[in-house]
Amino acid sequence: MIRIGLIQFPGSNCERETALAVKRAGMEPVEFLWNEPLEKLRTLDGFILIGGFSYEDRSRAGIIAALDPVIQEIKAQSEQGKPILGICNGAQILVESGLVPGLNNREISMALTENKRIAHGKIVGTGFYNAWVHMRLAENHQHNAFTRHLTPQDLIHLPIAHAQGRFLMPESLLKQIEQQGLNLFQYCDAEGQVIDNFPINPNGSAGNIAAITNQAGNVMAMMPHPERTINGDPIFTSMRDYIEELKVRRNEGAAFANTSQDVVEERVNLKSFKKIPSSHICLVKLIITDNQALTVQKTLRRLGFPVTVNRLEHWEIECDSAEHFAQLKKTGLLYSDRKEREVCASELHTPNTLAYLVRAKEDLQGQQTLQTLNTHYAVPKISKINHGVLWQFTSDETNISALIDHILLTHIIGNPYAHECYQYDPSL
Repeated sequence: MIRIGLIQFPGSNCERETALAVKRAGMEPVEFLWNEPLEKLRTLDGFILIGGFSYEDRSRAGIIAALDPVIQEIKAQSEQGKPILGICNGAQILVESGLVPGLNNREISMALTENKRIAHGKIVGTGFYNAWVHMRLAENHQHNAFTRHLTPQDLIHLPIAHAQGRFLMPESLLKQIEQQGLNLFQYCDAEGQVIDNFPINPNGSAGNIAAITNQAGNVMAMMPHPERTINGDPIFTSMRDYIEELKVRRNEGAAFANTSQDVVEERVNLKSFKKIPSSHICLVKLIITDNQALTVQKTLRRLGFPVTVNRLEHWEIECDSAEHFAQLKKTGLLYSDRKEREVCASELHTPNTLAYLVRAKEDLQGQQTLQTLNTHYAVPKISKINHGVLWQFTSDETNISALIDHILLTHIIGNPYAHECYQYDPSL
């Protein structure tokens, strides 16, 4: 019987419904935990990276799991033609690992970022959203491992449940993906019309994209949950038939077309952060243990970087006076004094330390904070609020400057298609 590995990380939580979907397709589900021997993966015929919240979405959804050793083995298995399906959080892991779309030396080339529900040109909501939606194959879709039992006329009614499910990429890449049919599934209405408007497009995804595949057609990142309904069964039966065909081709001596390339070393060139002259800075640190910083630190040390990681919230407030800035801080919108405290810039001066400010390009959190302030508080003349995360890297063992390019190239603190990253001088 065909055996499908269900890849699970700490925080994964969709193993039961995924196992049932695999069984309905006549295959055997095999649970695989992230810390099991990798040799076990080599005995399996295909893989599903299940949904959930791997590592509590620390740093951002999918990135910590994407840097786990098991993903390197999944990459190797994909090069043999084995099908890889990432569902919801599994899709985020595939995107952060570069397996989807698998272009440009498998470097990260897109993002799955914060939902932005847009109706008639206005943002009507952000953050976590769960609902039943419709999706269909794109007109120019690639025929691949997941489409054997579907046509563009078939509508799939299925649930979504995510906070960071919006495919975001450069316009040039979107055109390339559409031309090659890699935008496999699109959100549509009950009649199959692809309309870029909420609630038909539930998260603001570019091109109404619900799922993207790699060029070889054996790896797919899908944000909706086909495993939670029998309506999604054709995806799993297609996966089954693809595996059977792959086994026949192997027996006949046919080779799988591997489109991966060797990774080329890069250097990182970042702009320095420049404070707006009229703005005020508020740096906030957790009083309790910062699990996000600790997880990033542990991940980097496992990758061979002997660093200590510090993480702070960074707020830049444009306002007329220090008095108005003080009033804003008293609202509790910037931090909760029960678990956080404001940090003076002088506290950041540590030997052999480099700091980097990461901001979401659209900065929805900053916009929402300003909107809340204007709606519910009588604090005058706050013109703009910018939010970011300040990361500090310190090493007691080596020159941090010799490590930092390699650390930044892991993309552990920011996705270049969703975030801006700046060198940060604490003395500013």
